[in-house]
Amino acid sequence: MEMGLANLEEFGNTLLHLGQQDRDLLVVTSDSRGSGKLVSFGQALPSQMIEVGIAEQNLVGISAGLASTGKKVFAVSPACFLTTRALEQIKNDVAYSNNPVKVIGISAGVSYGALGTTHHSLHDYAALRAIHNIDVVAPADNFETRQALNAALTHPHPIYIRFGKKAMPHLHRPGTTFTIGKAITLAEGTDVTFVAIGEPLAQAAQAAQLLEAEGLSCRVISMHTLKPLDTETLLAAARNTKALITVEEHSQFGGLGSACAEVLMQKRVYVPFKIVGFPDEYTVTGSQSDIYNHYGISPQGLAETARTVLLNAP
Repeated sequence: MEMGLANLEEFGNTLLHLGQQDRDLLVVTSDSRGSGKLVSFGQALPSQMIEVGIAEQNLVGISAGLASTGKKVFAVSPACFLTTRALEQIKNDVAYSNNPVKVIGISAGVSYGALGTTHHSLHDYAALRAIHNIDVVAPADNFETRQALNAALTHPHPIYIRFGKKAMPHLHRPGTTFTIGKAITLAEGTDVTFVAIGEPLAQAAQAAQLLEAEGLSCRVISMHTLKPLDTETLLAAARNTKALITVEEHSQFGGLGSACAEVLMQKRVYVPFKIVGFPDEYTVTGSQSDIYNHYGISPQGLAETARTVLLNAP
């Protein structure tokens, strides 16, 4: 796979381009212009950046106020702090007040690696899924990042977008269409489906290649939007493949896997099913790759999970 930039770098580049085209675009950040790849934005468009210091609650409140006046506001801060310290403000000032802030969680999941659990955001999908009137998106590669930001600029509702720090491969074919709330099928297959969100999509795509070499037919779906979930694509995959595996850089509870299980059970579509994510235990410390490998979020780990699920399928 051809490698691209880190999604955070693509975020910074795209936001600068959008800001140069639209003076109503504002960035509000909590001392995160460096880690958020916003240095160039601040240098080129200083009047369109507001720095509030390390004060996430103030960040969200100020962003909501600006959005209420018609500004297109991107509130940027590390996902681990933004979605815990400022959860009440996201709930009340943004979602319940219907202020269309673009809440941007940077260095999400286990991107901070060895900094440990205080800096991991393995809860944000679950927390924000439970709040009414906010959409949740996690781009997998540079293409999805650009498209998500372009869509978010005029998105009429509050939205949370999550980015990691690692350079990502290009996963999509030319001419692919991106729409918030509509999954993208990277590969068709009839044996097993991988449904992934965010950066783990790359691991799922590579696992599919390993399994294809063994003669297994794999469907790979980028469920880049967790909320609203594309139930039509999910149900079609469950009905037309022999097993379904969800993959996410998040707790096994309350995220993509839980959302998919809720749909499948309520629609009475029964398929061998496995959630790959982080279990309820003290999370190991290491680099993002080390942690991925430990919890089976790797091409080899996902391929082995698929073999096991298929072997035990009725």
